[in-house]
This record gives sequence, C-alpha cells and structure tokens, in this order.
Amino acid sequence: MKSVALHNLGCKVNAYEMDVMQQMLQEKGYIIVPFDEQADVYIVNTCTVTNIADRKSRQMLHQAKKRNPNAVVVAVGCYVQTGKEAVLQDAGVDLCVGNNRKKDLIPILEAFFEEQDKTIHDTSVIDINHTAEYEEMTLTKTAEHTRAYIKIQDGCNQFCSYCIIPYARGRVRSRKMEDVLAEVKGIVENGYQEIVLTGIHISSYGIDFSGETSSNGMPKYTGQSKLLELVKEIHKIEGLKRIRLGSLEPRIVSEQFALELSKMEKVCPHFHLSLQSGCNATLKRMNRHYSAEEYYEKVELLRRVYDNPAITTDVIVGFPGETEEEFEETYKFLEKISFYEMHVFKYSKRQGTPAAVMENQVPDGEKQTRSSRLLVMEKEQSKEYRGKKMNEVVEVLFEEEKEIEGSIYQIGHTKEYIKVAKKGTENLSNKLVEGRITGFLTDEILMME
Repeated sequence: MKSVALHNLGCKVNAYEMDVMQQMLQEKGYIIVPFDEQADVYIVNTCTVTNIADRKSRQMLHQAKKRNPNAVVVAVGCYVQTGKEAVLQDAGVDLCVGNNRKKDLIPILEAFFEEQDKTIHDTSVIDINHTAEYEEMTLTKTAEHTRAYIKIQDGCNQFCSYCIIPYARGRVRSRKMEDVLAEVKGIVENGYQEIVLTGIHISSYGIDFSGETSSNGMPKYTGQSKLLELVKEIHKIEGLKRIRLGSLEPRIVSEQFALELSKMEKVCPHFHLSLQSGCNATLKRMNRHYSAEEYYEKVELLRRVYDNPAITTDVIVGFPGETEEEFEETYKFLEKISFYEMHVFKYSKRQGTPAAVMENQVPDGEKQTRSSRLLVMEKEQSKEYRGKKMNEVVEVLFEEEKEIEGSIYQIGHTKEYIKVAKKGTENLSNKLVEGRITGFLTDEILMME
C-alpha cells in the first residue's frame, strides 16, 4: 500500500481535520510516515490567515516535492480555497482539495491515481461562500492521548477588516448536536477524559438552525447561539471529566451564560476571549463588534461568577492607523485586566482584506517595539497568575513524561490550563491526580507534591 506523509499548518480546526484525514487514510490501509521521510504521497493541510502563512504553505509543498519528485503532492485547505488559480499553476502541486471536501480525500485521491488528471481540481475546490453544508467528519482518536479537539462548527460571519478566514471557510455552518454528542461519546469510550470544543467561531454555533433558507439557498440566521445548550448536553455524558471551550466572542458572555456554565463542574474555568485591541478607535477600524468597556464588563462578569478563572486573549499590535497614543491606550487596558496569557501578534497584511489597503500602515520597527513591550507584560502577568496557585490543592490531568535538568517529571495541566510537574518515574499519563502546589519548577511550570 502507498505511504503517506502529513503536515499541518494553522489553527486547531485544521489540526482536528488533519487528525480525521489521517484516521481515514489509516482505515483505508495507507501507511503513515513522518513528513521528513520518503513517501508516495505528501499531504499539506494549508493555512492562509496571513501572507506569511501562504508562504509557509508553499514552502512545505515545495519541500515535499523536492524530497520525492515522483510523489503525489496534495495541497489541502485554506490556502487552496483562497488561491486556487495560483495553486493550480504551481508545478510542485499535483492535487488540491479545498475546504468542505476534506471528508472526500480518499475518493479524490484514488480517482487521481486512476486518471492522473488535474481536471479533478474543478470538483475538489467548491465555492465555499455559497454552501450551507457542514462538512461532517468524525474523530475516534488523536495523536494526544488525554485531550481531544471536537469541531462543532465551521465558517464565520464577522468579517473583521484584517481577516481572510470568512472567504476561506465560508459562512457559519453548525454541526448537528446529535453528531457532536455521538463523537464525544465515542472519544470518551476510547479513554479520553478531556475535550476542547473548537471551530472557526464557536460563539456562532447554532445560529443557522432556524431550518429556513433564503432565496440563494443559504440558511436564514437566527442570531441565537446554541452553544450553551450544546455544552449542557455534553456535560451529561458519563466518563467525560473536562470540557474546555475554544475562543469565545466577548458578546456571548451574558450573566446567564456565565452562571449556567459555572453550574457545570466539568466546564474548565479557562476562557479565551479574543480582544485584539484595548482602544475603541482601533477596534472600530478592525470591524470588531464590541468596545473595550464592553469587553472589560465580560471579564469582570466571569471573575464574579468564578473564583480566579484563567482569562486569555489575542492582541494585534501595529494595526493600520494605530498611533502611539492608541497603543498606549491598549497597553493601559491590558495592565488593568491582567490576563493569564496573551498571544501577541504583529499586524501582518493579508491581500484581499480591507486592512491591507488602509492608510497609515505602521512600520515594522514600531510593530516590533510594541510587541516586545507587550510580551514583557505578558510574562509578568502570567507568572503572577500562576503564583496565586501557591499552596493550593489542584487537580491535574497528566499527559506526558519529561526530563528537566536531569530529573524525570510527569507533566499535565490544571483545569485553568496551568502546566504542572510532579517528580517521579511512575507513569501518570491520562490520570487525574490531586496535589498541593509547592513552587515554580520553571517560569512556565508549577511543581506539585
């Protein structure tokens, strides 16, 4: 049987879909080999979130063809979806498969082997912006042995001015609740204790469940998220110990939402609320749909309902038109909130988005200076948050064994997603263990007795 090497780029949704594609290939008898080895087929699950992501996608595809010029190189996913013509003209790519066709990878691949005909591209990349179909894929196991990512929706209707993803992933399409529940039950039966609900914009889950369609065949969106309803049903599944939510839209955090979640002990007090900027003028140019004041209210609401929850976020520095004063406004806002973790990104142009042609693009040097300042703050805030766990009894789901400075440790995460180490050679993988936090092993890892 043919050997296949896989490489994934981009987000957790891509990672989930790559896991399912690998699973499908293995079930069909393909032999999976590392990407840096010789293979008959190379599959790159691409990303297009920035121009740099496009470039990395091309590099990995060309790397594969260079490794084995006789191999079939398959480009899959978002870069294909937004740049089909460029991919078709790329001599290093033999086959491309767009979003919403990943589930059909095996028949597309086998048809290509039979025909050796690039015209198959015409049907393997659909018009993603005019489909109401959710691409149903089911995962039974992952490369991780303790935590599984569960995709619950695809697409986005937000159209932030810097983001190409609505064009790469299409409009919001939600997975049927019964299909999500069936997958979670199967994952739990295979020994997984923690799941992470993921999607392109999970706060929009279920807004397309009205059952009605408009004249173009697309769903009539209800505007009513069904995420809380889904979490309640997942919470009932026996054997599941932890439910972690992916990135949330701040506006979904109402008092009812926070209170209902807090009643479910399996839901981890770890919330990623995407911010991007703490300055209202910048948020408006970004076409974000909330103000800094509204964002702060949501954070405070979660902190009232939960005892010291982990709040994480994303921040973009150097967005077009961001003055020094606007950046300082963001800096002070981040100081005021004090996050557990911040993912800091320097704004990167993405062709095809409104922001790419905005006036007053910020010089790279200034972006770097601002990013460096925020990263210093992030490190301090993160260590401060971890320090509050000192002498506290926590529950850790252990995942792996590591050697650190000559000693063997078992490594896992708390419900807040704080990394914790327990010294010893006893394999604790996939076990939930309680213990007291005694100190820092490193700046990022706490010690448990």
